[in-house]
Amino acid sequence: MRIETLAFIDDDRVLAAAEALRPHSDVGETAARAAWSVLTEPGDGVAGALIEACGAVEALRLVFSDQTLIPPDLITQRALQEALARWRPRADPGAVRDALISAREVGAQMLLPHDDLWPSGLHDLGVHMPVMLWTRGDPEVLGAARSAAIVGARAATAYGESIAGEIAGDLAAAGTPIISGGAYGIDGAAHRAALGVGGPTVAFLAGGVDRAYPIGHQQLFERIRQAGTVVSEVPCGVAPTKWRFLGRNRLIAAASSATVVVEAGWRSGTLNTAGHAANLGRPLGAVPGPVTSAASAGCHRLLREFDAVCVTNAQEVRELWGEMADAADPAPRASHEQVRLIDAMSTRSARDAVDIAKRSGMSVEQVRSQLGLLALDGGVEQRDGGWVRVT
Repeated sequence: MRIETLAFIDDDRVLAAAEALRPHSDVGETAARAAWSVLTEPGDGVAGALIEACGAVEALRLVFSDQTLIPPDLITQRALQEALARWRPRADPGAVRDALISAREVGAQMLLPHDDLWPSGLHDLGVHMPVMLWTRGDPEVLGAARSAAIVGARAATAYGESIAGEIAGDLAAAGTPIISGGAYGIDGAAHRAALGVGGPTVAFLAGGVDRAYPIGHQQLFERIRQAGTVVSEVPCGVAPTKWRFLGRNRLIAAASSATVVVEAGWRSGTLNTAGHAANLGRPLGAVPGPVTSAASAGCHRLLREFDAVCVTNAQEVRELWGEMADAADPAPRASHEQVRLIDAMSTRSARDAVDIAKRSGMSVEQVRSQLGLLALDGGVEQRDGGWVRVT
């Protein structure tokens, strides 16, 4: 099946809709990326390989104008034929136009891989990188240098939601965007905590950005759009499905500097996100729970089998990506002799070196040496012909 004249990007109505949505961008590129978003399911590696090698516009020309021009070493004929079988039922310029128009009607924006705000971590997905992203809200948050994914069970316990909220709130209060999936349980607790401290947060959705799923989080998504953004790689109107949730999970892991699993059952879908993080070489943390809690069995599994790092607070999450506590170096610990000497001294009555030696069981020479060191640190001072401890 050929689509003559490449109607996806030659259709005047498609081009007009593309220009209206991104008026200062390459209209052909916008239309082509939107077309690929309509044609493919998340993570389609065949489409990704074609686009990576030829560009979005030329890839459409090769596929739908003259298949014989596709380099044989790029895509095997079998893989190409299977891909065409997937794409042909959706090869409708009207669907591309509708996707662009629907996005504009709900105030959604398109992000393309060459845009400044494109999450750089998504490039690590290679040919499985999204062809584009649809966003609602402020996409500026996606350009942050550091971000943390906080994910976990939908059927979370009070303990899990409390810990997720504490970690997310502390990170967001310092400006670190919190990334999650907008689901019930841990995801929702993380988003709400970030919002509660006025921090940025991002929700990656499995369906279109115009569809609130779960429906009970509709108000939450509205708040997220005000303080951050909701993101999807599928067009407006597309329903969330099981395989799209699994595809969405790779985006959460790739877009984040580190992934933290707060609660997860032994076979929880959250482990899919953790697996993507591990495969991408992203730092992976897991919050421990009671050994008797089925809700924490997946976290304990990550700690045992996947080399996850045990994390219990926001600072330990920062340490996952190498950010240590921003604090002054702690004071050097007193030596054993200094402790004995200080215990033998008074804060009110001055005592000479001989008296201190008797009380501490040290030699006079040792006392005088240690007194000199402590005096340099301001721990003791001379007074009335003797020495006193400074509190």
